[in-house]
Amino acid sequence: MYAFNSRVRYSEVDHTELMTLPALINYFQDCSTFQSEDIGLGIEVLKERGKVWVLSSWQIEVARYPKMGERITVETWATGFDGLYGTRNFRMKDEAGNVAAYANSIWVFMDTKKNRPIRPQDEDVEAYGVEEPIDMEYAPRKIALPEKAERGEEFPVLRSQIDTNEHVNNCQYIQMALEIMPECSRAGSIRVEYKKSAVLGDIIVPYTAVLPERKVVELCGLDGKRFAIVEFKEN
Repeated sequence: MYAFNSRVRYSEVDHTELMTLPALINYFQDCSTFQSEDIGLGIEVLKERGKVWVLSSWQIEVARYPKMGERITVETWATGFDGLYGTRNFRMKDEAGNVAAYANSIWVFMDTKKNRPIRPQDEDVEAYGVEEPIDMEYAPRKIALPEKAERGEEFPVLRSQIDTNEHVNNCQYIQMALEIMPECSRAGSIRVEYKKSAVLGDIIVPYTAVLPERKVVELCGLDGKRFAIVEFKEN
């Protein structure tokens, strides 16, 4: 297991003085990045090898959103490697050791030169180790699409949304969905299915659906192909 301690910053909260959902997800994302850097499998090493781990899906469960100034611990660990895929859990705890949020994620190992998935070698995964997964109800990787969805106003990908892979960062899709459905900012259960990487210059066309137990945002391109699907559920 890899962990780091932090404190909720003013820049990570909204008008309620509670951590935002994107900030929470960024903590998880940063934790896995820190682990990769510390075990010698960081960004520059993978770039030299022409490899990258690409996030395929999130399942995030939030018990509560930490308050501004609160001290937290963020943890992550690999739970398995199977073929082209790797699975990883995350957990955020408060100072008393209570779990504020936890998550499961599925990753695909990619050859960046051939732009296709490949099976990771021992040198790509051994340093991570494998630990027992969180005892939780695991949702499928794929999100069931609504029969009907309402088309929203299209918008461009911004330069500030691009990460080191020259793609829209994983968390930015969730931020886009929240701009469209701000009422979901305190969702208790969040799932994301990533379909295709958006890049600078792309236009996002959102489609939304409000269903009895969930709300869904489909983020598509002008060609109708989906970049990501985000699902929100209340606590």
